Amino acid sequence: MRAMIVREPNQPLTLDERPTPEPGPGEARVRVHACGICHSDLFVTEGHWPGLSFPWIPGHEVAGVIDAVGDGVSHVAVGDRVGLGWHGGHDGTCDACLAGKFVHCQNQKITGISLLGGYADYVVAPAVALARMPEGMGFVDAGPLLCAGVTTFNALRNSGARSGDLVGIQGLGGLGHLGVQFARAMGFEVVAISRGSDKEGFARELGAHHYVDAKAGDVGEAVQALGGARVILATAPYADAISQLVPALGLDGCLLVVAAAFEPLSVGAVDLISADRRVQGWSSGTAIDSIDTMRFAKLHGIRPMVETFPLEKANEALAAMKEGSVRFRAVLDVAGAD
Repeated sequence: MRAMIVREPNQPLTLDERPTPEPGPGEARVRVHACGICHSDLFVTEGHWPGLSFPWIPGHEVAGVIDAVGDGVSHVAVGDRVGLGWHGGHDGTCDACLAGKFVHCQNQKITGISLLGGYADYVVAPAVALARMPEGMGFVDAGPLLCAGVTTFNALRNSGARSGDLVGIQGLGGLGHLGVQFARAMGFEVVAISRGSDKEGFARELGAHHYVDAKAGDVGEAVQALGGARVILATAPYADAISQLVPALGLDGCLLVVAAAFEPLSVGAVDLISADRRVQGWSSGTAIDSIDTMRFAKLHGIRPMVETFPLEKANEALAAMKEGSVRFRAVLDVAGAD
């Protein structure tokens, strides 16, 4: 099979021929049709993930078709159209799993990090990690929904906000442009928060009822003028910008952080205490969450905005993502089908 290989950190990926892997017990092999490019792929390509060995194959937004299954696999079958996200499986026995928090399994597998990833023609993964795609959904559309999509959708539906509540989406990039669409479809009153007046039209096209330009003035005052947000989903990984969102929350408001900013947040204790506000993180989800995300997106016509690249152009796709010349999501159209 073809695979784009990371041989050494911070070096270009190389196209290589590798033996097609065989699934073991409890595993399935997926013929990859598309694989999204995620900012987290840089953990591999730049060598930031501790203990990772090289050479390696990155990629955790995989969409394709099962073409082989190992012993003991019964809930998926050859021919099923499936997706595979960041969560690559769990042991079911650790304290987190016994509490039902499978995404926080102490021995979890991570696609593209502890499992060889989707920058290749085939990927093998535990069958429990595979999510069936809805009929009619394209592989290229499905890829980003398995990371950016499930992260924003799952965070919002677990946020405690109810239909009619004012919900803010900070950032209009790869996660944020999906977050606005999901929030609108969930029945929230949506305020998009970004930098620059030129983004207002786009935010409203996505479904935002209101727009706050973070460059034009105090974000907290602007959102409080709308009544204060029940939830603000922080999708742009800039610690200073995220920290400024706490005063925009209403009573019992929650700042829900899904953007992995590397700098610490700065939050005033009085801002929290004065309105019983809280700051919370949220990770992505397991296979059932990915299934729900794709079904909801299909039902409501929610689609990621993507630019596609062939597998052999993975270096160009990664560079475009890192430089921001692809504003939303880059996707490898591995099989050339979409």
